[in-house]
Amino acid sequence: VFTDVKSDYSKGLARFFKEQFVKNGGQIVAELDFNGGDKDFKAQLTAIKAANPEGVFVPGYYTDVALIAIQAKQLGLNVPLFGGDGWESEKLMEIGKDAVEGHYFSTHYHPDVGSEKSKQFVANYKKRWNGKTPDALAACGYDSAIVLADAIKRAGTTDGPKLRDAIAATKDFEAVTGKITINAQRDATKSAVILQVKGG
Repeated sequence: VFTDVKSDYSKGLARFFKEQFVKNGGQIVAELDFNGGDKDFKAQLTAIKAANPEGVFVPGYYTDVALIAIQAKQLGLNVPLFGGDGWESEKLMEIGKDAVEGHYFSTHYHPDVGSEKSKQFVANYKKRWNGKTPDALAACGYDSAIVLADAIKRAGTTDGPKLRDAIAATKDFEAVTGKITINAQRDATKSAVILQVKGG
């Protein structure tokens, strides 16, 4: 696990990944840190390679991840790298080129996922934005708006406490990114998509 210690996002993903991975019987052979914005990761990657992992979880953003992938390849660390939605950007390939090929990341959505609601969203988005394909953030933004609209309709008002309660009561709401349920911690529980960088 290779974590950006300057990022709450990275530290949070690392913590949740480690908890579930170990609970499922996985073994973490090395945990190293970096500071987002660093340019040289070779010392940490050398230590990771020496631990002989089967894969490296890199919960970071695409700029750091691309450089990490390049340097891992240069050092002969030839195992899958994987991470979260912070990887999702065209810049990942622009910076990392063939070094990011074959690696994996999880995200909220992909336009090929294909419910009828998703297909309609993609068509409308492309029409509105000159053929541009929506990314996960566009889909999540849209979903947050339609969850809010549905909660307003169910609450029958925009009164703060009533609207808050209606949002909290959202269950199995059919959205672009899949079915959304708001859990007791007020987080959206829903499916994820795992993507592999392949052929650019």
